[in-house]
Amino acid sequence: MSALFTSALAASSEAASGQHYPQGSLYVVATPIGNLADISLRALYLLGLVETIACEDTRHTQTLLRAYGIDKSGSQLIALHQHNEAQAAQTVIDHLRLGQRVAYVSDAGTPGISDPGARLVAAVRQQNLRCIPLPGPSSVTTVLSAAGITEDQPGGFIFAGFLSTKTAERERAVLALAAEPQAVVLLEAPHRIEALAVALASLGARAVTIGRELTKQFEEIATVSAKDLPAWLLHDANRLRGEFALVVHPAPTQTETTQDTRVLKLLLEQLPLKTAVKLAADITGEPRNTLYQIALDLKSASGA
Repeated sequence: MSALFTSALAASSEAASGQHYPQGSLYVVATPIGNLADISLRALYLLGLVETIACEDTRHTQTLLRAYGIDKSGSQLIALHQHNEAQAAQTVIDHLRLGQRVAYVSDAGTPGISDPGARLVAAVRQQNLRCIPLPGPSSVTTVLSAAGITEDQPGGFIFAGFLSTKTAERERAVLALAAEPQAVVLLEAPHRIEALAVALASLGARAVTIGRELTKQFEEIATVSAKDLPAWLLHDANRLRGEFALVVHPAPTQTETTQDTRVLKLLLEQLPLKTAVKLAADITGEPRNTLYQIALDLKSASGA
């Protein structure tokens, strides 16, 4: 058992032990997406309290529990993943009917968000049993919080998760994204990120925020135009490593695009290209890479 989180366990007991934890309830528990210190005090206490933990990967969860100094035997863990969720859900329901508290955790983040868990929750609710969420880490909200999407852009976002691994279906999905005015959050694995970047490049100047290895030691977050995303990835071999969460920013309205171009055009009449782009970015808030490409297009059109 690890001693690193001894004080955290004590704090979790002090902060959360006085709260009510109904028996016969399923607790959907968010776990860190990388940084172990992101676990909540309530989650720490609850994971130690429950009689049974259902989990996407029992070995992964056992390692996580031991890192926190939480001791659970193998018989207290139930494997529940995308290939057996329907059958394993019944096992969980049997434990709940015995009055046990059962926690469900996926390998990382919030269950049911591109991870197993949604079918389990639906099955539990169909039996009129209680389901209690414990909020916490999520790559979706993490990357959105770092994307800098402002209130003057179309509100809300769409979570698309992992696009198809098939080239034609992925390209069709990206074409649909081109017509979507809201922000879109995507997830991708390292061995498919290049293919996704190539597909997204068809969105041209539309901004994309890419989050790599979020909350981990080698975390990297950047915003580039979609057409520059493949080159950004290939600029450093390390950028092809790790798990990815991306935000395709809202498509600018025609009025916004026209106004930004007008500002840039006026500045180009008086200033060198790089200076004009920098000032235009400061004035409009548009990504500098996007404005730089517009400036090149304006220069080319004018024959300058």
